[in-house]
Amino acid sequence: MRELLLKKCPKCGALVKTIKDCNCKDCGIMCCNEIMKPVKSNIVDAAIEKHKPQVLIKDNKLIAEVNHVMEEDHYIEWICLLTDEKEEYVYFKPGDTPTAIFDKADKGIVYSYCNKHELWQTEIN
Repeated sequence: MRELLLKKCPKCGALVKTIKDCNCKDCGIMCCNEIMKPVKSNIVDAAIEKHKPQVLIKDNKLIAEVNHVMEEDHYIEWICLLTDEKEEYVYFKPGDTPTAIFDKADKGIVYSYCNKHELWQTEIN
């Protein structure tokens, strides 16, 4: 199963998606004169705010939603469905409802990205 490979700048917070990561020693994507750090997804949602996507199949659609505040300084930026065949994103801004509707998938990973608490995931089996 494919996974989402993200890197984040420790200074400015820039986020990049990596299609194939480098395995060389002392090598990496640079931003602000620093090596960008891998972003690992969380799977246990112990925070007061909820981050982990909840997934429901209805009418042959996959509905992914995150029960999360959508304030100017704290919100879900996007939800992504990743399968072996496709990668789809729905982007949000403060005030939106973080719900994404995708074609049904029997297997894959649904990711959500919080601007403060980063990457979260739920597997579809």
